[in-house]
Amino acid sequence: MTVIEMARELGKALQEDERYKKYQEAKVKNDKDVELQNMIGEFNVKRMQLNQEMQKKEKDADAMKRLDSELKEIYNKIMANPNMAEFTSAQEKVEKLINSVNFIISSAANGEDPMTCPEEQPASCGGSCSTCGGCH
Repeated sequence: MTVIEMARELGKALQEDERYKKYQEAKVKNDKDVELQNMIGEFNVKRMQLNQEMQKKEKDADAMKRLDSELKEIYNKIMANPNMAEFTSAQEKVEKLINSVNFIISSAANGEDPMTCPEEQPASCGGSCSTCGGCH
């Protein structure tokens, strides 16, 4: 089996992982949540309005402050939505899984034993392998 074929198998395994399945389920719930989608649309409109105000030569400080406040209020409502909270949590778990896979592959590419290297970058790691004595 080639490395590319193994990567495809890894991709398939990722899609079969419970964390990925929960992420996809949460994504569908978000997409079907009309109230949430309306808030996201409203957030995007306010963000564009704020950006337009910020681009003006003569900025209206009061308008910018009001739009910023409205934007934060909508954002807080979005993040308080149960479907968004579930989605965000599921997304973080999938990102952690992908980061672990990437770290193991990067460690192996740098000569580490993929069977014994850690799943996560050690806290003391600066990310540059050129100055590193190796992961232990």
